Amino acid sequence: MHSPSTPRVALVTGANRGLGRALAHGLARHGLHVVTTARSNDAAQQAAAELRNLGGLASGRQLDVTDPASVFRAFADTIHEHGRLDVLINSAAVAIDRNKTVSAPDMEIIQETMNANVLGVWRCCAQAVPAMKDGGYGRILNVTSHMGSLSTMESSSPSYRISKAALNAFTLVLAHELADENILVNAASPGLADTRLAYGTATQSAEAAAESMLWLALLPDSGPTGGIFHGPDRLAW
Repeated sequence: MHSPSTPRVALVTGANRGLGRALAHGLARHGLHVVTTARSNDAAQQAAAELRNLGGLASGRQLDVTDPASVFRAFADTIHEHGRLDVLINSAAVAIDRNKTVSAPDMEIIQETMNANVLGVWRCCAQAVPAMKDGGYGRILNVTSHMGSLSTMESSSPSYRISKAALNAFTLVLAHELADENILVNAASPGLADTRLAYGTATQSAEAAAESMLWLALLPDSGPTGGIFHGPDRLAW
């Protein structure tokens, strides 16, 4: 049972930089034990040490969302160590097709993008959900983008756009499946934040963007599920 002496446990992918790092810091400020993950173990451990130096509860795990064995190991070790997993934030992503077109595809880039941005999230959710079901509680936040909105879809960066549209669909399907399990699943776009993946001119810091999204990882049981949000507002997609 959750109590002040047994803090909730959150795992954040891509927690070593940018938006993932800012989200991890936000969770730590709310008293959660944050498992910071990154593709390299050194980066994951450094991110956790940074949180501990600020007074937070944190541990690091190597996790490459494109590597099924890495995903399995990170979640298995986290659940074994803590006996629970309450929150999952899927922040890790790639944006590597800025100058590509859909009519002249680079299939290697497309596969890499879909593997990270869609299948990577799917792998992580598949590992997290059983533990959340066992605990009778779960919050999943998938970081999406305005560029995945079907209502405003354009031709640039096609694999990134399509991957985020697919992530939105995945979010809704998973939310519907888990509607009776007290596992709330939502996606949120940070907008134009100052991160390595930023498209266009940033209008806010990564920290400000993370703060606008963090509420979805801390929802009460009566909170929304199956939503695509930008700040407090639902995003048309």
